[in-house]
Amino acid sequence: MPSSWSLHHQLQKDTFDVGDLPLSRLLIIKDSNYPWLLLVPRRSGASDLIDLNEVEQAQLTTEINRVSRALKDITKPDKLNVAALGNVVPQLHVHIIARRISDAAWPRPVWGLVPPAPYDPAEAARFTQALREKIWIT
Repeated sequence: MPSSWSLHHQLQKDTFDVGDLPLSRLLIIKDSNYPWLLLVPRRSGASDLIDLNEVEQAQLTTEINRVSRALKDITKPDKLNVAALGNVVPQLHVHIIARRISDAAWPRPVWGLVPPAPYDPAEAARFTQALREKIWIT
């Protein structure tokens, strides 16, 4: 892991940490309206998928699948949304969002439709621990 890597300040502000996978840091978005995770490859200067080498791209795909399966198992959503968008935050990050037909934004995108709802600290701790157990993060 390059020593110059650091998490973008906006992602630091908007998330709390679950832990590290072999390539990526796993984060939870601070919005309890949706079970919303981010995977951020710990590679300095990466803003697009093509900035990772082929081995890293394969590893990221493995991590997306692993985290998606865990999120699906924990939350039982109607649909999982997975996207690598970076128009506001240039650092490469992948959104994995568990969507429900009953959620505040369905069927529209989650961005900006309703204000973020803060997590209850106990619920955030339970969610974080459930993810760590499913994904084998210590």
